[in-house]
Amino acid sequence: MINLIRRHIMRISFLLLVLCFSTGLMILTPNVDTSKVGADNDYLINLYTELHQSPELSLEEKETSKKLANELRKVGFEVTENFGGYGIVGILKNGKGPTILYRTDMDALPMYEKTGLAYKSEVEVPYNGGKVGTMHSCGHDIHMTNWVGTARYMASIKDQWKGTLMFIGQPAEEIGAGARAMLAAGLYEKFGVPDYGIGLHSSPSLPAGTVGLSDGYTMANSEFADIKVFGIGAHGATPHMSIDPVVTASMIVMELQTIASRSVKPIDDVVVTVGAIKGGTKHNIIPDEVTLQITMRTFTEEVRLLVHKRIEEIARGVAIAAGLPDDKMPEVIFREEFTPANFNHPELIESLRKSASKVLEAKNILEAEPQMVAEDFSLYGKTEHQVPTALFWLGTVPDQRIQSGDLPGLHSPFYYPEPAKSLETGVTVVSQAMLDLLNQ
Repeated sequence: MINLIRRHIMRISFLLLVLCFSTGLMILTPNVDTSKVGADNDYLINLYTELHQSPELSLEEKETSKKLANELRKVGFEVTENFGGYGIVGILKNGKGPTILYRTDMDALPMYEKTGLAYKSEVEVPYNGGKVGTMHSCGHDIHMTNWVGTARYMASIKDQWKGTLMFIGQPAEEIGAGARAMLAAGLYEKFGVPDYGIGLHSSPSLPAGTVGLSDGYTMANSEFADIKVFGIGAHGATPHMSIDPVVTASMIVMELQTIASRSVKPIDDVVVTVGAIKGGTKHNIIPDEVTLQITMRTFTEEVRLLVHKRIEEIARGVAIAAGLPDDKMPEVIFREEFTPANFNHPELIESLRKSASKVLEAKNILEAEPQMVAEDFSLYGKTEHQVPTALFWLGTVPDQRIQSGDLPGLHSPFYYPEPAKSLETGVTVVSQAMLDLLNQ
């Protein structure tokens, strides 16, 4: 009961803070000392370079997590390691006040880096029976370094705020498993329920020195499905003796495109992508089975379930049209790796926007469009505690790339951020947001 009352008081305080922002009655809180943040940039760039050159894949972030844990301990955090895999939880208590969760992800992707940078990753690891390069092509190295920089700055100004900082180093974001693992390990039960959750993500299209914010849905539900398409095999020269699953699967692929164009309302966002078709062994053999691998992206639960229904209906309908018997109907398997959509709490985003306006020029605070990519950061706000969360975009693109229009996307072997400006902007904005929330 005491905790429930406390949370109600915190929510009321939060609404009063938003009211003050919206009416111009700004609560007086300290502004971030940008010169102090800038003075730390050399240290952070060195750390960023180290992280960039030593990427580790999902569930293998052993050395990365050690490095981040040591950085937090240096500035006074109490650190728990190996939590929910290689996850780390750093706690810095500084009197009575709100608790703010700030998460970074730590894992890299299995791909060779092709940026040509002097400090590019040369790491190669065993993977699926062979070898593969390893690269921070999703910007997690920038996320981690911003996280460390914010920890260093906030720890150095403890006389300017009261409350608790909960810094989460999360593994396995790229496979949608890390946040779930840390919550399942008892994150909130062991360390307390935060009053707010904050995260940032590198943007491959916004200039370094800017931030992009939006309330409501900002990233999509992400799901995977497999469709096993059966048939009757035969010699490639006698197709009339078969029911060809390659053809059936191809027809299913084409019919799936009508989900977005004909089944879902035009104002609702949906993506259904067939990423892989697997089947057959030789040019002249018609196989008896083909598998389709699909990713689905939606925002609302209503549309998500409609997509499920239509996938099953299309797969069965095409199979019937091909002449397959009931015992050879396709099997549609929806995978358990479901990442829910990120929903930015409107009041928290408004608070972040006001905080950013204290340390950035208005032209550098941009309205971000919703994206169909996904992020398991959403799970921190999806528990029974309903923690208000917000994930914003950090501009990272170097000026010369903006001018040339050369904008590789995330997960591209050619993507890289402009570290100095990206780090200074990220640390400044997050630190100011924390100061304003902690000083309610």
